[in-house]
Amino acid sequence: MRKLGMILGLAVTTMAMAATAFPEDATNSGAGQAVITVIPKKGRERVTNIQIQDLQLKINGKETKVASWIPLRGANDDTELVVLIDSSARNSLGQQIQDIGNFIKSVPASTKLALAYMDNGQALLSGPLSTNHSLALDHLHLPGGLPGSSGGPYFSLSDLAHRWPSNDPLARRVVVMVTDGVDIYNPRFDPQDPYILAAITDSIRARLLVYSIYWHDMGRFDNTQYFSDSGQSLLAEVTQATGGDSYWMGTGEPVSFQPFFEDLSWRLQNQYRLNFFTELKDKPEIKSMNLKVGGAAIKVYAPQQVYVTPAQAQ
Repeated sequence: MRKLGMILGLAVTTMAMAATAFPEDATNSGAGQAVITVIPKKGRERVTNIQIQDLQLKINGKETKVASWIPLRGANDDTELVVLIDSSARNSLGQQIQDIGNFIKSVPASTKLALAYMDNGQALLSGPLSTNHSLALDHLHLPGGLPGSSGGPYFSLSDLAHRWPSNDPLARRVVVMVTDGVDIYNPRFDPQDPYILAAITDSIRARLLVYSIYWHDMGRFDNTQYFSDSGQSLLAEVTQATGGDSYWMGTGEPVSFQPFFEDLSWRLQNQYRLNFFTELKDKPEIKSMNLKVGGAAIKVYAPQQVYVTPAQAQ
């Protein structure tokens, strides 16, 4: 059993480049941005002493200069958050409704939040993103619990990515999925599953930072450890690629979501926006990313991939 069932994955997401002034030599280049999580190896002290000169960034294997490094706190905290619940989840999820509600109540007042349910491959939003969090609480309810009614969590995630309810180019877009992660159209673990790869690509382009909490589905695929492991592995693939984390407690249902939400909140409080310029042809492109940070005894979670767009279009 993993501690708290977490994959300490790559806690980052790709975002559009801020509308700032660009250097002259960036006119024909690409601009990109990533959200980086920095936490201490031990304890809960906030890490505040990381400077640009401590960062070593590679995009598609090439050394890349960091343009800016901005803590996402205070005036720079522009979070948009959607809690996305699987409509096929077992009704025992009712035991966790209070924890989900408490999490919604606990997010900063400035966070724009919405609730959504997976339904036949769509992400059905209960309302617009809003700082009035009571709107989401009013629509928090048990899922239907019908096998297959979600239409697959990855179709729903792609749908949310395509129809994200905001056009803010700077917002940190966070998704918290509550699902078993099983792809009902290809239930075995396949890293090259086209639906998984499509969900990853769509999420990266939409700048989503995806987290997941494992909860059993009502369908037949949750009846064996093989399929539970498969669903958890697929969730890990998506969350790591997009910069989030996966939470679970073995192959069973966790007693409480509270420890997961506490860890998630801690990570969101310790993230930075990294801006950079890199080579790009004439159209946007997803590129690989590798970041190393020297100095302090810290853990750094950086994205595997990042979405780069023409600098002059920013």
